[in-house]
Amino acid sequence: MINKQFIKKSAPGIFNFVKGQPFLFRVAKGIERRIIKRQYVKSRALKSYSQKEFDHLLNNAKAKGLFNSQWYSANQCRIFSCEQEAFEDYLHKGIFSCVNPSPNFDTELYYKCNTDIYLHGEHALVHYMAHGEQEGRLAMPAVRKWHPKAISSTADATPKNKKIAMCFHVFYGEFIDYYANCITKYEQPVDVFVSVASDELASKAQKVFDTCPKVNKVTVKVVPNHGRNFGPMLVEFARDLQNYDLFCHMHSKKSLYSGRAQTQWADYLGEYLLKDQHVIKQVLNHFDNNPSTGIYYPTSFWMMPNWVNHWLKNKPHAKKMANEWEIELTDDFIAYPAGGMFWARPQALKQLLNKPYDYDDFPGEPLPNDGSELHALERLIGLLAEKNGYQQLFYYPTSGQLTHDKSYILSQYVNSAEGLTHQLSGFEHVSFDVFDTLVRRKYHAPDYAKLLLGKNLVEQGIVSNAHEFVKARNNAEFEVRQQKNFVGDVTIFETYLHLANSYNWTAEQANSYAEQEFAYDLEMILPKDEMVDLFNHLILSGKQITVASDTYYTQKQVALMLEKVGVSVGFELLVSSELGKRKDNGTLWQHIKESLPEGQSFIHVGDNAVADAQIPGDFGLQNLHILNPLDKWHAAGYENPFVGDLNLNEAHILKWGVLVSDFGRFPFLGE
Repeated sequence: MINKQFIKKSAPGIFNFVKGQPFLFRVAKGIERRIIKRQYVKSRALKSYSQKEFDHLLNNAKAKGLFNSQWYSANQCRIFSCEQEAFEDYLHKGIFSCVNPSPNFDTELYYKCNTDIYLHGEHALVHYMAHGEQEGRLAMPAVRKWHPKAISSTADATPKNKKIAMCFHVFYGEFIDYYANCITKYEQPVDVFVSVASDELASKAQKVFDTCPKVNKVTVKVVPNHGRNFGPMLVEFARDLQNYDLFCHMHSKKSLYSGRAQTQWADYLGEYLLKDQHVIKQVLNHFDNNPSTGIYYPTSFWMMPNWVNHWLKNKPHAKKMANEWEIELTDDFIAYPAGGMFWARPQALKQLLNKPYDYDDFPGEPLPNDGSELHALERLIGLLAEKNGYQQLFYYPTSGQLTHDKSYILSQYVNSAEGLTHQLSGFEHVSFDVFDTLVRRKYHAPDYAKLLLGKNLVEQGIVSNAHEFVKARNNAEFEVRQQKNFVGDVTIFETYLHLANSYNWTAEQANSYAEQEFAYDLEMILPKDEMVDLFNHLILSGKQITVASDTYYTQKQVALMLEKVGVSVGFELLVSSELGKRKDNGTLWQHIKESLPEGQSFIHVGDNAVADAQIPGDFGLQNLHILNPLDKWHAAGYENPFVGDLNLNEAHILKWGVLVSDFGRFPFLGE
C-alpha cells in the first residue's frame, strides 16, 4: 500500500537522471563543500572506526536525536544484542541502503539532496554530523513512501538442508573474495559455478573457492565477453542448475558515474542477496515453507530513476521470448530483478533453463544502455516465474520486511502538488510535455476523436465503417512517415491529403476532415489542474518555460488546446510537426540542448518514460517523469480497460474513459 503522506517540503531542485545513474540533485550555490576524506576501499568494506571514533559517533548521534536503537531495531524487524550492534549495523548499511537510523533522519533523502556525498561514497549520517549540519544541508525526518503487505518471518529457525548452487559471473576479481567471504557465513555447504573473463581470474576463483569451507564443488569456465551475465549462465550452467533446489545468480556489477566506480548498487544487491545472514536465513526458510514462492530479490535500488521498473524500449525485444513462453506483455511497469541478480527455484524458470544455448543466441557487444534482448530477458524473469504459477518475493530494507507486494514498483511516484512545486522551483528553465502532462482528454482514448469523425463520415455516406476509417487514417499517417524515410515529422493535414487518395477526396475535403478531427479532440481537452497551476506559478516566478510535444497537430492547434486549459502566454512552444524534430528520436532534445545557455539549470517534465525521461537523459538533460492516467490507474490495482479491441469500443470508452482521465488528473500517488 502506498503511503498517502508525503514530505511537505522537498529540497529544491530534485530531479531524475538516467541510464542506471543515481538521482542527481542540484545543490545550493555558494555553500562550502567539505567532504570527509577516506580511502575508497575496493573490497567495499565498511570504513574501520577505532573504538573511540565509534563511541563518539554513537554518542553524538544519540545526543542529536539522530539514532534510536529501539526504533531502528523495530524498523529493521530484528533484535540486536545491544545498542552498539544496532548502530554498527546502520553504519554498515547506511552507505548503500535506504535504511534510517531514527525518525529524525532520512538517509535516502539526504543522499538525493546532496549527491556529491553519494558520489564520494560518504556515509550520510556521518557526513551530516561532521559537516552537513554546519553547512546548512537539509536533513529531513524519515518518511516512508511505501508500506508493504508484510509476511511472517522465520529468521531464527535454521534453514533445512537443501541443494544450493551459487552461479557467479565475474569480471572484476575483487568480487571473488567478496562472494567467498559471504558464503563462509552460510550454515550449509553450497556448490559454486563461476564464469570468468580470463585464465588469471579462473585460477584465482578456483583457488579461493577451493579453500572456502562451505563450498562442496567448484566449476570454473573462462567465457567470451558475449551475452553479459545471462549468456554464460545459460550457455555453461543451465543444465547443471536444474539439479538443485535453489540457485543464486550474481555478477560483478559496478556502475560508473563521473568517471569513477560507484559500488553502492553492487553493495545493495550483494548485501540482501548474499551477505546479510539475517535476511538470507529468512529467505531460505521462506522457500522451505512456501512452495509457491519461485524467485526472490530485494526491491529496486533506491538511487535509480523512478522509472527503473518500466519496460522502456524493451518490449519489442521481449516479444519472441514472451510468445514462446505464452506471457502477455500488458503492463508498462513491472516487478523484475533490476541488475539481473536473484535467487530462484529452477522449476520456476524451467522454460529458460531447459534448452540448449550458444553464445550466438545473444546480442554481441557493444550493447546499448537499454533496448536489447538481454535487457528484455532481465524484465521477463519475474513474469516467467509467475507464468509457471510461482510468486515473487521481495525484501524492502527500509522496513526490514519480506513481502509479495509488487506495488513497490511505483512507490517513488508518491508526491504532492506542494512537493512537486518545491522540486521544480530550483531550476531556471523548466520544460513541459503537453498531452497527459498539461492537458488530458475527457475520455482517456487518444483515437476517440478519429472514431467520432469516422461515425460522422458514415452518417454522411462518405465511408462505410467508422472503425475501418480509423485504421485507414492511422495507416495513412504511417505511410507518410515511410515516404519521408521516418525523418522529421508529419502534420495532420499531410496525413489527410494522403488519405484522400484512398477515398477520392479533393484537397479541400481532406483539409476539412483534418480540421474536424482536431475539433472533436479540442472539444474533449481538459486541464490537468495542478499541473496547469504549477506551470503558471513558474511563469509568474520568472522561470524560463518551454512546452515540447511530439504530435501531428500544428503549432497553432496545440496552442489552442493549451489556451483552452489556461496556458496562453509566457512560454516557448516547440511542436514536432513544425520543427521536424521529435523527442522520441532525440532530435528535439539535441535542439533544446544546443539552445540552452551555458550553466543554465534545466529540467523537463513529462509522462512518457522513454521520450520524456530516458532519451533526454541520454543527452544529459535532467528530467522528472510523471505518471500518465493509465499508469496511475494500474498503480491503484485496476486493470487496463482499453486492451486490444476494447481500445476503440465506444461503449467501453464512454464507461471507463472518464474514470481513467479523472483519476489520472494529478500525475502522482498519495494526493
